[in-house]
Amino acid sequence: MNRNKKHPERTAHRRRAKATDRTKNTNGFRITGSWDDRPDRPAVKPTSDRKAARRIARSMADQGAYVIVEEHQGYGHWSTWFEVNGPAQLAARRAAEAEARARAEAQRRAAEQAERDRDALARMMVRPPVAREQCGRREARHVTGAQR
Repeated sequence: MNRNKKHPERTAHRRRAKATDRTKNTNGFRITGSWDDRPDRPAVKPTSDRKAARRIARSMADQGAYVIVEEHQGYGHWSTWFEVNGPAQLAARRAAEAEARARAEAQRRAAEQAERDRDALARMMVRPPVAREQCGRREARHVTGAQR
């Protein structure tokens, strides 16, 4: 029997529970970026995507921020997943670029010097040899008849 007074012959409507999980989603990430020029106003970016959290942390670090990425443990508790020292990364990248520029400049200078040496050698090779004796005298002791 039905408690419905309007249609007592009908069976009662049975509500089915939803098939989805109704637990609180705890796979959240919080990215906090702090810059040296404004340490009192950090940028906080929450996301639920792990790859997006890494991407956001990388972009903040590229801008020179010290980044802390936290993972949600549930019930308002956050644990540090990883940290990125943006200013140190930027300094290391600038030092590597400066070293690469210095290395390229040294290679360019060495190539120019080698080219100059080759040119000098080529100029020396096209000159006729100077007649010398072992003592270093430049003129020959005698000249043949055909060269007079």
